[in-house]
Amino acid sequence: MSGLSDRKIEIVRHLVESAPDKIVGGLQNALASASGDSVLAGVRRLVESEVADRRLRNAVLSPIAPLCVARAAEPNQIIFPPRVLALIWRGLKETCPTEVLKAERTLTDYRADETSTEPFDILAAAAVDALRERQQRDFAAAADLADASRENGAELLISCLALSPIIREATLRLPEWISRTTDERAAAARLAYKDAVAISDDAGPRFFTMLAAQLAEPWTILRIVSAVMDRPTEHYLAASEFSTFAEQLMDDIDKNLIKVAQLDLAGGPQAGRDAGAVVELITLQIAEIENSVELGKEGGWGGRVQKQKKSLAGVVEGRLRECDKIIGQALPSHSVRVARMMKSLPRLTGEPDEKAVTRAITLLTFLESVRSSANYGGFASTRTKVVEKVGETIDDYVEEVLALLREGDVPDPEVARVFLGVAADCSTLLRDARAGDVIRRRAAAALGAVKPAADSAAA
Repeated sequence: MSGLSDRKIEIVRHLVESAPDKIVGGLQNALASASGDSVLAGVRRLVESEVADRRLRNAVLSPIAPLCVARAAEPNQIIFPPRVLALIWRGLKETCPTEVLKAERTLTDYRADETSTEPFDILAAAAVDALRERQQRDFAAAADLADASRENGAELLISCLALSPIIREATLRLPEWISRTTDERAAAARLAYKDAVAISDDAGPRFFTMLAAQLAEPWTILRIVSAVMDRPTEHYLAASEFSTFAEQLMDDIDKNLIKVAQLDLAGGPQAGRDAGAVVELITLQIAEIENSVELGKEGGWGGRVQKQKKSLAGVVEGRLRECDKIIGQALPSHSVRVARMMKSLPRLTGEPDEKAVTRAITLLTFLESVRSSANYGGFASTRTKVVEKVGETIDDYVEEVLALLREGDVPDPEVARVFLGVAADCSTLLRDARAGDVIRRRAAAALGAVKPAADSAAA
């Protein structure tokens, strides 16, 4: 590597090898344009070599790779320190170089459902034996690290690796199994499960946990549990060793409900979108458990899910009912006497309150984000009423400002323009972009008429 001493090369190599996959991938993208004999080009080649090595490692050890993550383990989860994966792979490269080379050749032309994964499974089996023996330094270190992370961690790691051929094959079927359950697919899932428990009587929960780690949404594993158990009743599932999958999903729903309730209106549009995404996630999670398990109508899991549905509707409706008040703070008005009546008119004596505007935009973003989940979430009626009421509030405000502009009763037209811009932004979120554009065009026309009149008066 031109420009770097051997010692510095080793330092860079150690840093790259120790970095998470995401960081290494980012380095590869950042160094893509580096070429020639420059220092950066040398680093690029080193990074590309590491990326290729990790691709092979993750293919060979794919059944346990998602389990080796840098986060605290929750109850009933199987998690190992990320270094465990690196140590096992280093040990395999030292003790099984020929098998690693065969696996590399297999990966070069790998085609799912076509290419034999036997070279990968052979290496996984070799890792099981090496971890059990603890003779080679890297395998011994991996076993010790697993033990240090949890009680009997090395034995759990070995038992997970022993399921590698079954998990590897089942992972290929996961998209089919979770998309739509058919008799044929349910039968295939049951067969894979039986193969797992044939290896070890207690492998059932481990089988489902490892498959869940392969899913983008781990909680959808309940769909496969349900297929294997032929959509069990809540009492049957609750009494089984697989009850934790349903209980964990309900616990996740409770946590997500708290996130929605804690929506920070000062967080801006992204906070509103994030909260809306959580609401949609909750509706999907509730639908998941309702479709996967035959729930009772009262008490037990059925009662808990019903309370969660009511809580979701209550939390969202509580937020939505704040809209009119929050909009009133962003587009403030004051009462004036007209003849013998009091009338509310826009207060245009100062610039908009930025905090109030942010709160309004955040809440309206949330209002828009929950549109697709409103029907199933049970708050569609409230949302419709809020949209109508807030829409009327904005429309009335805009008409009053435009009337004041036409009458020349605005202290500073620029302030009116800014407030009309806020109203346009709010209308865009509440309705659509065209509604906001209409307000902006009308504002431009009214302000355009005000300026010539002011110029004539000055002349």
